[in-house]
Amino acid sequence: MRILKPLIISFFLGSYVPVVVAADASVTISSPIDGAKISRKSKIEVSYEVVPGPNGDHVHLYVDDKEAVVIRKLKSNHTVEPLDPGKHAICIKIVNKGHTPIGTQACTNINII
Repeated sequence: MRILKPLIISFFLGSYVPVVVAADASVTISSPIDGAKISRKSKIEVSYEVVPGPNGDHVHLYVDDKEAVVIRKLKSNHTVEPLDPGKHAICIKIVNKGHTPIGTQACTNINII
Protein backbone atom coordinates (compact mmCIF):
# COMPACT_ATOMS: atom_id res chain seq x y z
CA MET A 1 0.00 0.00 0.00
CA ARG A 2 2.90 2.35 0.74
CA ILE A 3 4.14 1.98 -2.81
CA LEU A 4 0.73 2.09 -4.45
CA LYS A 5 -0.23 5.56 -3.18
CA PRO A 6 2.96 7.33 -4.43
CA LEU A 7 2.69 5.37 -7.68
CA ILE A 8 -0.86 6.59 -8.29
CA ILE A 9 0.06 10.19 -7.45
CA SER A 10 3.10 10.02 -9.75
CA PHE A 11 0.96 8.64 -12.56
CA PHE A 12 -1.54 11.49 -12.38
CA LEU A 13 1.09 14.18 -11.99
CA GLY A 14 3.28 12.66 -14.69
CA SER A 15 0.47 12.44 -17.22
CA TYR A 16 -0.61 16.05 -16.79
CA VAL A 17 -0.50 17.73 -20.18
CA PRO A 18 -1.37 21.41 -20.37
CA VAL A 19 -4.13 22.14 -22.85
CA VAL A 20 -3.87 25.21 -25.01
CA VAL A 21 -7.22 26.42 -26.23
CA ALA A 22 -7.23 28.42 -29.45
CA ALA A 23 -8.95 31.79 -29.37
CA ASP A 24 -12.42 31.96 -30.84
CA ALA A 25 -12.70 33.34 -34.35
CA SER A 26 -13.65 37.00 -34.71
CA VAL A 27 -13.84 39.75 -37.32
CA THR A 28 -13.80 43.48 -36.60
CA ILE A 29 -14.39 46.12 -39.26
CA SER A 30 -13.20 49.47 -37.93
CA SER A 31 -13.81 51.46 -41.12
CA PRO A 32 -16.10 52.44 -42.66
CA ILE A 33 -18.39 52.66 -39.66
CA ASP A 34 -21.88 51.22 -39.92
CA GLY A 35 -24.24 53.77 -41.47
CA ALA A 36 -21.46 55.86 -43.02
CA LYS A 37 -22.40 58.19 -45.87
CA ILE A 38 -19.77 58.15 -48.61
CA SER A 39 -19.50 60.18 -51.81
CA ARG A 40 -20.14 58.16 -54.96
CA LYS A 41 -16.82 59.37 -56.35
CA SER A 42 -14.83 58.15 -53.35
CA LYS A 43 -12.98 54.88 -53.05
CA ILE A 44 -13.90 53.04 -49.86
CA GLU A 45 -11.12 52.14 -47.44
CA VAL A 46 -12.06 49.01 -45.47
CA SER A 47 -9.99 48.54 -42.30
CA TYR A 48 -10.35 45.22 -40.53
CA GLU A 49 -8.79 42.79 -38.08
CA VAL A 50 -9.39 39.04 -37.98
CA VAL A 51 -8.70 36.25 -35.50
CA PRO A 52 -9.22 33.11 -37.63
CA GLY A 53 -9.70 30.69 -34.74
CA PRO A 54 -8.94 26.99 -35.04
CA ASN A 55 -11.00 26.44 -38.21
CA GLY A 56 -10.25 29.60 -40.19
CA ASP A 57 -7.46 30.23 -42.68
CA HIS A 58 -8.05 33.54 -44.48
CA VAL A 59 -10.89 35.93 -45.37
CA HIS A 60 -13.11 36.86 -48.28
CA LEU A 61 -14.46 40.39 -48.69
CA TYR A 62 -18.00 40.70 -50.07
CA VAL A 63 -19.84 43.72 -51.44
CA ASP A 64 -23.62 43.24 -51.54
CA ASP A 65 -23.30 39.45 -51.14
CA LYS A 66 -20.88 39.18 -54.08
CA GLU A 67 -17.34 38.03 -53.41
CA ALA A 68 -15.00 40.90 -54.26
CA VAL A 69 -11.59 39.64 -53.16
CA VAL A 70 -9.70 36.91 -51.30
CA ILE A 71 -7.46 38.39 -48.60
CA ARG A 72 -4.64 36.57 -46.79
CA LYS A 73 -3.73 39.33 -44.33
CA LEU A 74 -5.43 39.10 -40.94
CA LYS A 75 -5.11 42.82 -40.21
CA SER A 76 -5.02 45.33 -43.02
CA ASN A 77 -6.84 47.83 -45.20
CA HIS A 78 -8.44 47.09 -48.54
CA THR A 79 -9.68 49.65 -51.05
CA VAL A 80 -13.04 49.09 -52.71
CA GLU A 81 -13.67 51.02 -55.91
CA PRO A 82 -16.47 53.63 -55.90
CA LEU A 83 -19.97 52.16 -55.78
CA ASP A 84 -23.26 53.27 -57.31
CA PRO A 85 -25.50 55.50 -55.17
CA GLY A 86 -27.64 53.70 -52.63
CA LYS A 87 -27.24 51.34 -49.70
CA HIS A 88 -24.52 48.70 -49.75
CA ALA A 89 -23.23 46.02 -47.39
CA ILE A 90 -19.53 45.25 -47.04
CA CYS A 91 -18.80 41.97 -45.27
CA ILE A 92 -15.67 40.09 -44.31
CA LYS A 93 -16.08 36.35 -43.79
CA ILE A 94 -13.53 33.96 -42.33
CA VAL A 95 -13.10 30.90 -44.55
CA ASN A 96 -11.19 27.64 -44.27
CA LYS A 97 -8.47 26.42 -46.64
CA GLY A 98 -11.19 25.15 -48.99
CA HIS A 99 -12.67 28.69 -49.17
CA THR A 100 -15.81 27.63 -47.28
CA PRO A 101 -17.09 30.22 -44.77
CA ILE A 102 -16.81 28.95 -41.18
CA GLY A 103 -19.71 31.12 -40.00
CA THR A 104 -17.80 34.03 -38.47
CA GLN A 105 -18.20 37.36 -40.22
CA ALA A 106 -18.70 41.07 -39.76
CA CYS A 107 -20.60 43.50 -41.97
CA THR A 108 -20.91 47.24 -42.22
CA ASN A 109 -23.69 49.02 -44.07
CA ILE A 110 -22.90 52.18 -45.99
CA ASN A 111 -24.89 54.69 -48.00
CA ILE A 112 -23.36 56.04 -51.20
CA ILE A 113 -24.61 59.57 -51.95
